[in-house]
Parts: sequence; C-alpha cells; structure tokens
Amino acid sequence: MQQHARPEPETSRVSAVDALVEQIRVMMNSEGLTVGDSLPSERELSARFNAGRNTIREAIRMLKAYGVVDVRPKVGAVIIDRRMDAVVDVFAFNFDMTEEVFRDIQTFRRMIEIGAVEPLFARAVEADIRGLRAINEMMRSAEGPEERASRDYDFHLRLLSIAGNRTLVHVYKILKPQIAQLMTTGKNVREGIDGAFDEHAAVIDALEQRNVFGFQYHMSRHLEAGLSFI
Repeated sequence: MQQHARPEPETSRVSAVDALVEQIRVMMNSEGLTVGDSLPSERELSARFNAGRNTIREAIRMLKAYGVVDVRPKVGAVIIDRRMDAVVDVFAFNFDMTEEVFRDIQTFRRMIEIGAVEPLFARAVEADIRGLRAINEMMRSAEGPEERASRDYDFHLRLLSIAGNRTLVHVYKILKPQIAQLMTTGKNVREGIDGAFDEHAAVIDALEQRNVFGFQYHMSRHLEAGLSFI
C-alpha cells in the first residue's frame, strides 16, 4: 500500500522562517551591514542558509514588517530603520531655543562628548585627525547659517563615531533636529563662525596631542560659547 508523505506542519514552516530571520540578523551584525546596505539576493541567501525560496521570501516579508528592510525594484532588500525615523519625527517639531533648552542640550552633549574621551583617544588615528580638520574647513567656508550648522553637526558626529560606540552615535542622530537648530546660533556672524572654527581646531589639536585636559577644557568652552548668541 503506497504511503503519501505528510504535509509539513504549518508550525514547522513558521519556525523555519523565524530561525532564518534570526540568522539574517546575526549575518547583518557579523558583517557590519547597516542602514542603506543591501542584503544578499534571494538566491545567495538560499544557498548560504540552505533555505527554500518561499522561506527566504517569508523571512524578508517579516523583516519588512519589522521595519528593518525595504524591498526596492532592481535593488532588492535594503536595510532601513523605521524605528529611528519615527523617533526623529517626534523630535523634529520646532521648539523655542531658550537658555534653559540650550543648557539642557549642551549638558547632555558634554556628558557624552567629553565622557567619550577615553575610547576616543584610544582609537583616533591620523586619518581621523585629517577628516576632522577637513570638516572644520568646510564649516568655515559654507554659505548660510543652516549649512554651517550642518557641517558643525558633521564635525561632532564624526568625533563621536571615532569612539566606536554605535549607541552614542544613534542617540546623537536622534537629537539631530535640536542639535542642528542649536548650532545655527551665531552662524550668521563672522564672530560666531570664526569662534566655532577656532574652538574645533583647539579640540582637534588636543586630540592629536592626546592632551586630555586640553580636550576637556576646549570642548567645554565650545559647548558654552553659543549661549552668548541666544
């Protein structure tokens, strides 16, 4: 009597999809994939994880539902982060730049930017120093307070990135709307532009010389300087 193979239980298929989602997550971390990078193609994922095409597609759909990837024509699955977008939208509302708000943000920045001095000094190399100087020059030559503030933000984000702590970088990106608006203060007058440039240069020099006290001193002065323009 011929026996027919039993169909695979639905729970097994779901478990296979869940397991594949976890494997893809581990792959993203181990290979350093981040927002904007593309996942391997369905064929490559199938070969790598020994999974069927349907399982691959279900896993991609699940990652899309989680807000981790977006499937784009001719590109495939691209890593995104809708969670970050949602948080940024919350912080993107306009707010009054009062002295209290200024001090709150600058105190927070002091805690993370000065607090990151140990890993920053341990990891900074000559290429980082050159990169910071180049961004500082771009800030000074930029046109308009918004563009100068954007380059100012890039400078501080690059500085934090050198420390190698992704959580700090993500938090700094979340606060970009407030920080960028704060950084426009003083960027419409030569005194404010030159002052920010000189303060950045002093911070870079201290970093290059591994002068902890100098770094902390000049960064603290820099974070307080904008208050005179409020």
